[in-house]
Amino acid sequence: MTSFVSHTTIDCANAYELSEWWKPVLGYVDLDGDPNLPGHEECMIRDPETGHQLLFIEVPDAKTVKNRVHLDMRPRSVSRDEEVEGLLAHGATLVGDHRGIRGPGSGWVTLADPEGNEFCILRSEAELASS
Repeated sequence: MTSFVSHTTIDCANAYELSEWWKPVLGYVDLDGDPNLPGHEECMIRDPETGHQLLFIEVPDAKTVKNRVHLDMRPRSVSRDEEVEGLLAHGATLVGDHRGIRGPGSGWVTLADPEGNEFCILRSEAELASS
């Protein structure tokens, strides 16, 4: 038996606002012919390069515990530390700083989006190549 991942779903209180927050973070866009609008209970965005899609869906429950599944992200054009600073300025919250956990230049930073969904920022491909 095999399947493929159609999209990744993120539960939230406000699908439109959270999809709009994530679009510049990931460089994602609305689906062609299906724009996300205020009041939509489900908002899908996609990576124009890979086609990966994120679906934000409104649920009545607030987040109360650590995510069991989260996104691990690599910066496309800047360092991990520059990406973390940009995300904090964009409204992310610092959850855990694990830089240097396995020696200089290693590790990651755990952040949360405005609704508390956690994600990690890893070192960029360029940083990995230079170590």
